[in-house]
Amino acid sequence: MDVRDFDFDLPAELIAQEPTPDRAAARLLVVRRDTGAIAHATVAALPDLLAPGDLVVVNDTRVFPARLLGRRVPSGGAVECLLIGVRDHSETSQGGVRDDSETLWDALMHPGQKLRTGARVIFEGPHALHGEVLDRRFFGRRLIRLWTDDGTSVDTAIDAIGHVPLPPYIKRPDRLEDHERYQTVYARSRGSVAAPTAGLHLTRALLDALTTRGVDIAEITLHVGYGTFQPVRAERVEDHRVERERYQIDESSAARINAAVDAGRRVVAVGTTTTRALEGVAHEHGGRVCAGTGETDLFIFPGFTFRIVRALLTNFHLPRSSLLMLVSAFAGRDVILAAYREAVAQRYRFYSYGDAMLIL
Repeated sequence: MDVRDFDFDLPAELIAQEPTPDRAAARLLVVRRDTGAIAHATVAALPDLLAPGDLVVVNDTRVFPARLLGRRVPSGGAVECLLIGVRDHSETSQGGVRDDSETLWDALMHPGQKLRTGARVIFEGPHALHGEVLDRRFFGRRLIRLWTDDGTSVDTAIDAIGHVPLPPYIKRPDRLEDHERYQTVYARSRGSVAAPTAGLHLTRALLDALTTRGVDIAEITLHVGYGTFQPVRAERVEDHRVERERYQIDESSAARINAAVDAGRRVVAVGTTTTRALEGVAHEHGGRVCAGTGETDLFIFPGFTFRIVRALLTNFHLPRSSLLMLVSAFAGRDVILAAYREAVAQRYRFYSYGDAMLIL
């Protein structure tokens, strides 16, 4: 399968740079995957579009301010660092678990050519954060050690001085309001470098309206990594690999999801991250969702058999991206590309702060 088969033309002015003032006021393209029929609504209409007995599954991961701005030591040159993921303490310890004032991270750093092994940096703020490059990795990545001098945890220092890691297609600096807006209203499990953006449209009032409608809601966690922006460098879809991402599903959510599947009730995934977590776990456990923690590197593309998800709320995705391939696997490539052409024609707003699509 050729990656070029997942391309489409998008005018640059349709790439949303700002969120809608009201989350649920975002436009909603409703697509019937059996017929390809398209309708137009807003996210606020979601309770009318779903049915009593449906189970909506959301991803409760929380984005942390993973973009750090600092300077090199001793030259003073500017440094930018995007934290991709923390290493397990067991991997970083020397004769015992480190305390949380020192941790190891995978990161992208700029300027890369000047940040060789042994380079030192500092990120200043209420709790100064020091860094040292320990190793150079593929695609410009670094293994870095971060620590504080005052005993403050590294996470606390990051939260105090870090910037919201807005996607690269948002061509503006992050602002204070992004700390709240680039976050779902139910976010609680810290660990993502990107928001599960379909969930950005949901409000507490909308969730309450769904419950009143008789729609059940379950929460799981999948921490979104930098791989969500990773380009598909292969020419053939089958040759692409996605990065592992951590998930956690508790006993209650697993039981409710399995009960819905067993009863033939519709499981509605909010976002591609939720979809990957559910289908990744089901793929490993014979079609069942098992409680626990783990990692998934499941790559979903056309030809994949979905075992759990029967409806999908999602934002619009980048051309040739693994996420576009996932939604194409769910609804069919021709159906999705036709829906995207309609969205462009009707001037929908695209990507993370853009509008949404409901696939039924």
